[in-house]
Amino acid sequence: MSTKEELEVRANTIKLLSDLTGKPIIPTEQNKEQAREVAKKAAENEAVNLSRYPNETIAYLAGMVSQYDAMVVNELAELKLFVVNKLIEDTGNKDARIRIQALRALGEIDGVDAFKRRTEITVQHRSTEEIERALMEKLDKFTIDVDEDDVVEVEEVQTSLQTEHAYATEDTRA
Repeated sequence: MSTKEELEVRANTIKLLSDLTGKPIIPTEQNKEQAREVAKKAAENEAVNLSRYPNETIAYLAGMVSQYDAMVVNELAELKLFVVNKLIEDTGNKDARIRIQALRALGEIDGVDAFKRRTEITVQHRSTEEIERALMEKLDKFTIDVDEDDVVEVEEVQTSLQTEHAYATEDTRA
């Protein structure tokens, strides 16, 4: 479990206990300072033992993390909107290369997907008996009916080949 997941579980438990007991969670300045120190350690990828801290510190830290996550999401959404707006502006550029690049980039944005290639795969579920029957039908197409008269013994073929080879060798010597 990651530190963030552990924090979320602990914060949910603390809130539940607070709701059940009716006792509010009010962090002191010391709790807030501890939460800031823990956040700093976690940001630097240091190991953090959350069980060492009081409930008020954990609750305050969880609030800090969720507020930070919301800010990051809002900033990313604003950044995407900015990029899209700039690309739209570039579609009116006099230089055809810039217009084409802007249109291509706009077409690749999630939701637009103008250039995505889709491949459809159809899965047919069959029973083992159906698969065996279909396989046997295909194998029957490749089977050749042979009369016993058409079968040549391997020894006869080898003897015939050796004789032909001997004649060919004599012809090359002459």
